[in-house]
Amino acid sequence: MREISLDRLRTLVAIADRGSFADAARALHLAPPTVSLHIAELEARIGAPLLSRKRGHVKPSAIGEALVERARRLLADAEQTLDDIQRQVQGLEGRVRLGAATGVIAHLLPQALEVLRKDHPAIDIQVAVLTSQESLSRLADGTLDVGLIALPQPPVAGLVIKPWRRDPVMAFVPAHWPCPARVTPAWLAAQPLILNDTTTRLSRLTTEWFATAGHHPAPRIQLNYNDAIKSLVAAGYGAALLPHEATTPLPDKRIVTRPLRPALWRRLGIAHRAGHVERSTQYVLDVLWDLRLA
Repeated sequence: MREISLDRLRTLVAIADRGSFADAARALHLAPPTVSLHIAELEARIGAPLLSRKRGHVKPSAIGEALVERARRLLADAEQTLDDIQRQVQGLEGRVRLGAATGVIAHLLPQALEVLRKDHPAIDIQVAVLTSQESLSRLADGTLDVGLIALPQPPVAGLVIKPWRRDPVMAFVPAHWPCPARVTPAWLAAQPLILNDTTTRLSRLTTEWFATAGHHPAPRIQLNYNDAIKSLVAAGYGAALLPHEATTPLPDKRIVTRPLRPALWRRLGIAHRAGHVERSTQYVLDVLWDLRLA
């Protein structure tokens, strides 16, 4: 079955509005025979006359009136659809799907979201709590647009992975514990520990930090939610190793933070698909990039 062309419907509406084939042809910048052909094709498709001529004036028939009414809605919807898509192309609207771990979402992402809300309020940012590997997998299969991931990562075909920021890992210790000015693996290994679980990059970093000094401590508990870990530290349950972002508010007064010796760093990267980047996604990438030194 042949579909009805929007161009043919636009011609019918123009004739109904102007009451003349010639006036419709001028308004649409078409030759008069083309206008006549459009109506003939529509009538053949519908199987009924759509226009009647009375005293030199062209008016829609009853069937024509019904089609004109529907045609106006279809043309308006088509125009609105094109406008909406064009706004997305321009980056004025759109949806950006972003994945990150809980710590990044809690302490770094809110700054970016606040800037985007002010500067690009029509961009819908959808945030998912994902591990680095989950983010990379979803970027590769097209169900994610931006991933904030732990580094280092092996190259992934079709993805761009850029270093984003580096934050020191600090010892978070209950304030009532006697604690050295700089925390060593030997001292910390002798304390009750609350560490990230083994699914996280931070767990591997801290395990290597201890192992380099010959220590392999067993934590009291392992979690992958940093704020929960801090709450347990504040309660005196144990000490923790966590990244400390410069913009993060000072921890609970029941917690003290100490630098590590040797120093340890948590490195993060930004990942997205290679090739064309939609403008709304680029705006998000630009705002995140500005946080690299925050």
